[in-house]
Amino acid sequence: MLFIGICGASGSGKTTLSRELVKALNNANCLEINQDAYYLDHPNLTLEERGKLNYDEPSIFDHDLLLQDFLQLESGQPIQKRSYDFTKHERNDQQALLYPPDVLIVEGIHAFYDERLLDHMYLKLYMNVEADICLLRRFNRDFKERGRTIDSITQQYLATVKPMYDKYIRNYFNQADVIVMRGGKNTRIVEILAGYLRDALYEK
Repeated sequence: MLFIGICGASGSGKTTLSRELVKALNNANCLEINQDAYYLDHPNLTLEERGKLNYDEPSIFDHDLLLQDFLQLESGQPIQKRSYDFTKHERNDQQALLYPPDVLIVEGIHAFYDERLLDHMYLKLYMNVEADICLLRRFNRDFKERGRTIDSITQQYLATVKPMYDKYIRNYFNQADVIVMRGGKNTRIVEILAGYLRDALYEK
């Protein structure tokens, strides 16, 4: 199993790149996992209290569970499909099982945070996209897909998104094997990466 990590700011095109790679590797069995599915659950807090949590800091994620699921897939065992409800701010894991793939892609803003997971990655990709473009994409996603108001998106960006980017996410640049410019629809880099991964799968 080839383990690919994709990291970068919110709205930088991580999910798009992951999907484009899966399409380009059409003969391979691929599995995409979004780190957002591994947000910690806080059942003892009210909806209002959960909404005020800092969802952009590393400690908000269940890194141990993500590592456990990776190791289970690596050993040839299926895992439970993880999910998170962004409207209720609570875990919503599914009954479905995910089976070990040829290529596993994990993407998220703190995909490179846990060194235990980082050490297993065959290829580490960092999305380098201008901050204003990331902000516009985040506004569009949170407003349309997550039912957020413009005011709440703005407040969260100023309170947590930008500070956590400056403190953590921008520095993951140094962990990467490949810096991806212009977002996930950079067709040239997708072609290059897909060719590299196909060769690696053939060698395996």
